[in-house]
Amino acid sequence: MIGRLLVFVCALTLASAFAKAQPPADYYKGRALDLIVGFPPGGGYDLFARPVSRHLGRHIAPGASVVIRYMPGAGSMLASNHVFTVAPKDGSVLAIVSPTMPLDARLNPAAARFEASKFNWIGRISPGHNVAFVWHTAPVRTVADAMTTEVTFAGTGVGSNIVIYPTVTNNVLGTKFKMILGYKGSADAMLAMERGEVQGHSTSYEIVKTAHGSWIETGKVRFLLQYGATRHPAMPEVPTVIELARNDDERSILSAVMTAVEIGRAVLAPPGIPVDRLDTLRRAFDRMMTDPEFAGDLKQVSMEILPATGEALGRVVEGIDRMPPDLIAKVKAVYGN
Repeated sequence: MIGRLLVFVCALTLASAFAKAQPPADYYKGRALDLIVGFPPGGGYDLFARPVSRHLGRHIAPGASVVIRYMPGAGSMLASNHVFTVAPKDGSVLAIVSPTMPLDARLNPAAARFEASKFNWIGRISPGHNVAFVWHTAPVRTVADAMTTEVTFAGTGVGSNIVIYPTVTNNVLGTKFKMILGYKGSADAMLAMERGEVQGHSTSYEIVKTAHGSWIETGKVRFLLQYGATRHPAMPEVPTVIELARNDDERSILSAVMTAVEIGRAVLAPPGIPVDRLDTLRRAFDRMMTDPEFAGDLKQVSMEILPATGEALGRVVEGIDRMPPDLIAKVKAVYGN
């Protein structure tokens, strides 16, 4: 009996060693990879998850494919924890989570069962372009109006940047965005705004333009504020949140929160995957960024390609991990979690 057990254990060990020794081209040939998305379908994250799932596989290996698995919950903290602790570390799993996740882990370490800098960052399609906007009948026309007049905003859960950004704006700059939580995602939130349940919402500019481009063309919505360091070319007259900082302290807090914009629309993988497979995934992602078919799909959802490599993203996240405790304490005080 013991002899059989030893033979079985040896066979498993050899099989595992063989799998790890496989050249990446052989390992990925014909393989279906999981792409875990930390949000429900139909929202802003789905806009770029679907093109990634359609195109990335053929840049990895012949016959490789990518299948989306939705895992919403706690502003993608559920998916982040799963990918770090449970998902296979063999290069067969990718993930899309909130770009606020690295900072979230610093602010709420009890909820995060991961170290963001230990994820394997695969690459970024483009920076984030979130905006705060209101329906045309709302009693505010500019962000200055929102400093004195309350306006109701549809939100999801406290861990989503849909809620985080307006909350930080309230706490740092004094806007009066009243968050109404419980909507499943931006699609439901914008429907609620159209129905008159709320007066505004905050989400990516691309999802507004893709889902409701006629609102922009006909003036049904007014953009009040952009969340980022620079103004989007389509909204040159709309200020960024960092521009509105009144002193160095506010500027440092808002800049720390806006590191999520630099991470943007990114793909990551679990820690501990073989180095050669990681390189295969990163270079496949880089090739996808220059793929005309992929670019065509993104154009259909009004999304531009301003890529960053996985290596560059890793350095950004390491910078978040190095933020001094006093700055983290200030950010936590305004974050609203």
